[in-house]
Amino acid sequence: MAVNKKYLYILFFVICHCLMAQNTQEKQLLTEVISALEKKYDVKFSYAVEDLGSIKIHPPNDSLNLQEAVAYLNTQTLLNFKMLNERYVTVSVLDKKIDICGYLKSAETNDALFGGTIAIAGETRGSTTSETGKFILNQVSPNAQILISYLGYESKTVIAKDIFTTSDCRTISLKPINENLDEIVIVKFLTTGLQKILDGSTVLNTKEFGILPGLTAPDILQSIQALPGVESANESIANINVRGGTNDQNLMLWDGIKMYHSGHFFGLISAYNPYLTEKVTVTKNGTSSEYSDGVSSTIKMETKDNITNEFSGGFGFDLISADAFLEIPLTENLELHVSARRSYTDIFNTPTYDRYFDRSFQDSDININSDNINEAATTSNFVFNDYSAKILYDFNENHQFRLSFLSIDNQLDYMETTTNTSDETISRVSELNQSNIGTSGNWKASWSDKLNTEFSGFYSTYMVDADDYRVESDQRLTQINEVIETGIKLKASYKWTENIRLNAGYQFNEIGILNETKVSLPFFERIKKDVLLNHAAFAEAEYKKENTYVRLGLRANYFQQFQKFRLEPRINIRQKLSNQFAVKFLGEFKNQSATQIVDFQDDFLGVENRRWILANNENIPIAESIQGSAGIEFNHNNLVIDVTGFYKNIDGITTSSQGFYNGLQFSDATGSYQSYGLEFLANKTADAYSAWISYTHSINDYTFDQFTPSKFPNNVDARHSVSAAFNYEFIKNLKISVGGIWRSGQPYTEPIEGNETVQNGNFTQVNYEEPNSSFLNNFKRLDASISYGFNIHNDIKGTLKAGVLNITNERNVINRYYEVDSEDNTKAKRVDNISLRMTPNVSFRVSF
Repeated sequence: MAVNKKYLYILFFVICHCLMAQNTQEKQLLTEVISALEKKYDVKFSYAVEDLGSIKIHPPNDSLNLQEAVAYLNTQTLLNFKMLNERYVTVSVLDKKIDICGYLKSAETNDALFGGTIAIAGETRGSTTSETGKFILNQVSPNAQILISYLGYESKTVIAKDIFTTSDCRTISLKPINENLDEIVIVKFLTTGLQKILDGSTVLNTKEFGILPGLTAPDILQSIQALPGVESANESIANINVRGGTNDQNLMLWDGIKMYHSGHFFGLISAYNPYLTEKVTVTKNGTSSEYSDGVSSTIKMETKDNITNEFSGGFGFDLISADAFLEIPLTENLELHVSARRSYTDIFNTPTYDRYFDRSFQDSDININSDNINEAATTSNFVFNDYSAKILYDFNENHQFRLSFLSIDNQLDYMETTTNTSDETISRVSELNQSNIGTSGNWKASWSDKLNTEFSGFYSTYMVDADDYRVESDQRLTQINEVIETGIKLKASYKWTENIRLNAGYQFNEIGILNETKVSLPFFERIKKDVLLNHAAFAEAEYKKENTYVRLGLRANYFQQFQKFRLEPRINIRQKLSNQFAVKFLGEFKNQSATQIVDFQDDFLGVENRRWILANNENIPIAESIQGSAGIEFNHNNLVIDVTGFYKNIDGITTSSQGFYNGLQFSDATGSYQSYGLEFLANKTADAYSAWISYTHSINDYTFDQFTPSKFPNNVDARHSVSAAFNYEFIKNLKISVGGIWRSGQPYTEPIEGNETVQNGNFTQVNYEEPNSSFLNNFKRLDASISYGFNIHNDIKGTLKAGVLNITNERNVINRYYEVDSEDNTKAKRVDNISLRMTPNVSFRVSF
């Protein structure tokens, strides 16, 4: 037996020695391999010696025939081997296509980066990284530029041949961007380009943004309504309700400019160009102490902020408007970004325009007057536009200056023509102009590895100006609402330890609001202007270590005119319990000094009947909010489940700010509302698809002590709300998205049956039941979109999209009120506002 073991050891040693010898001689010079093949197959290889150089490969297997051997050589090198006939094979560097692969990882943590974008410069083809960070691209030119990007990390460009390998895929590491960015918790949230970050905020990356049901463009404010707890009770992005709040309770910032207007077509289209707006951050609670106002939420929009030294741009159009943008390098450290968009609704109409027009103006003077004036001809002309520009200048790598400008404008002309008793033709033109213009400057400085500062300032002016000429009474009504606000801010950030960062700063704002009303016959004029100065100091500490994130902050506001202080503590905690589970707790106190009210429903032609006013510390108090939320997250194998309970109390609201359409419309009272409930989200993503369903249950009630009953449902109360969608990529660049919305009907107030009207002096009014004691039918809508990307020429890409809102053409009532019947003043006539009916749209874009 010992002898046998001895022979086995000897045999094992010999085999190992032979294998080692073979491995050392395995690779041979390509020229030697070719010479051997020429002899074996009696063929001639034609090549330039300098192309082959010192390339070494493993020789092909002896069992391969000539065609198989040539195919094998093509897989092993960047050279192109081509058989001309049975006797000749050419070898060149031309027309070669290769297959490449790689693993995308974080240079800091070495973690795989799932959902990263891998694009081929000049082509529409590309890929996204899998859960392990892997990507594969087939049939790529060896000299092609491969663009690799991931939100929160520095982008990288590599040459295809540099990552070509015949063995294991190469690892490509990206460095985190060197700025105060929060860690990304969910890299692909609902669709590509939507991500959840550590402090609970949601970030929309417009460049990477995927497709959503019904949308043909990455409309910023439409897109955020895919988030739980964010919706619009009347389908308008000018009325976004976050956890039951009103739109004026959302702080909207565009490059640091406070915006007072957000929509085109009076709320149906976002006014912010998405192709230069790089990132949108939505925060519902636990806001940084750097920000105040917006007692419901903060929506922060940021344009591209890095100098690329590359000329690029794009243009496109849909059935409403056309737009273009350019990124122009002027010098190595100076760059200009510009964008413009304009509707062509004043030139010709489309089915999309007709649907939008019916939805926007159904309850305005345009429709009402045209229905009521006998033998009157009415024409209307509507147009909108927006322009933006940004100058980027880097003094050096530690000091950067940015200057931004934005202009948003909506214009409506409405002409009535009638014939008087003398057979004379009379024409009167009513006009409505609505605009928001702003500019901001920002200087960022890095003084050391630990200390950074930022000094910024902004100027914003909003105006809505209506000239309402009423033919039947020859009366002219002029109304103006103007807001002017300026602000400056100084912020410092200090990295105290490896895990703790301290932020502190000072902010000053001055806001002035003008409200003016003039009536020509009989003459009446009212002008009111208010100004408020606000000083604020803020500080916060941020702790991040492994599985724990804590941010504690405090903001102190001083209102100079009222000589009042308001303290706003903030808290944001997230604790990871395991690789799959995390818990979170968020809370905040906030206040707000400007609000929107409705005096009369037909103000400003009835199209935009809200006007901004300032708190006066009397009948219009400063609104104050208290919010708290807690939840648990599950994230495993690209399945995300999020359950969050929330409570919100807003004190200091007025009846005029809530837009009542019942007996409280002309009352003057202050009160509060309380909103609390539960948000649920389940989201499953993969390379080719994403599916999600969200459900929100909330109870939202007013409290006005002056009324009986004192507690009743909020105007935007929706007890149950469900949304679901499915995105799928059939083949590369062909994507489809289908989704739907269902929610409880909003509350409204009916007249008392059998006693529908009541006489009040010389006026007859509707006699209403208890406020918001009835509910509309449930709202439901099904939407779909399809997108196809293609290559036009070299670096020029095209995208064609089509979408349909409300595919089933549901007739959803989004508001109901009553007015005295003009034919029988003992009866009340019902008026229903209807949502968008089936609305198709098509868009085409070119980028370069």
